Amino acid sequence: MAKRTARRAARRMQELVHYGEDSNVRRLFDEPQWSPLDDNKYDRQNQSRGQSDQKYRKNIRAQNDSQQKMLDAIDEVPLVFACGAAGTGKTYLAIAKAVEALDSGAVRRIILSRPAVEAGESLGFLPGDMEEKLSPYLRPLYDALCDRISSKRLKALMAEGVIEIAPIAYMRGRTLNNAYIVIDEAQNCTYGQLKMLLTRLGWNSSMVVTGDPAQSDLLPGMSGLSDVVNKLEALDNVRAIRFTREDVVRHPLVAEMIDAL
Repeated sequence: MAKRTARRAARRMQELVHYGEDSNVRRLFDEPQWSPLDDNKYDRQNQSRGQSDQKYRKNIRAQNDSQQKMLDAIDEVPLVFACGAAGTGKTYLAIAKAVEALDSGAVRRIILSRPAVEAGESLGFLPGDMEEKLSPYLRPLYDALCDRISSKRLKALMAEGVIEIAPIAYMRGRTLNNAYIVIDEAQNCTYGQLKMLLTRLGWNSSMVVTGDPAQSDLLPGMSGLSDVVNKLEALDNVRAIRFTREDVVRHPLVAEMIDAL
């Protein structure tokens, strides 16, 4: 009985130290609750759970033939078009190869760009400065980067200008040397905008253009992606990879909805 009382007193003292004497929060169980979001490993010797640091895979692996063709094309030619169905990993693969090129020293910087086009609804006048106004449009690029780079390193690289995320309006007049450029959601670019973007390519640079011509938010006939791809894919240093519903790597229902819609 005395030992049990002593253990309860010791546990009570630990709670007071951890939560504070005036706190009403009490531990319900001795062991911490497991969460599917936590990558924990059970330590049998200490009988406790230790939080492990999140790890980022340096190497990527193709999930199907189309993804492998895209990865091979990026390594072989300076300009690659990845067009086709949603959920096929076009943007993710492009950004993953960009990070890989930066880490290997093949390029000095990464430039990610996408058009600031609203998807069927008006967001009105967003508050904040220019960066805050554009943040909702560029968020998908941030998400893909955060899956390959830790947030701390990403902030440092962006502060140094090694990684730049910008709308296409900021690209005119630039020459992008020693860079890896990703143009995302290119189906929302007009023919003139794509011509301007493609001619930014400089020495020792690679460019990947991704988009789904079937999901353009522009008025019918304004998207220039299909026309540009059809004209340039005949060039020796240009590759066009077309993804279909069979290449979808999201939920299986996505492939079915593509056919139904």
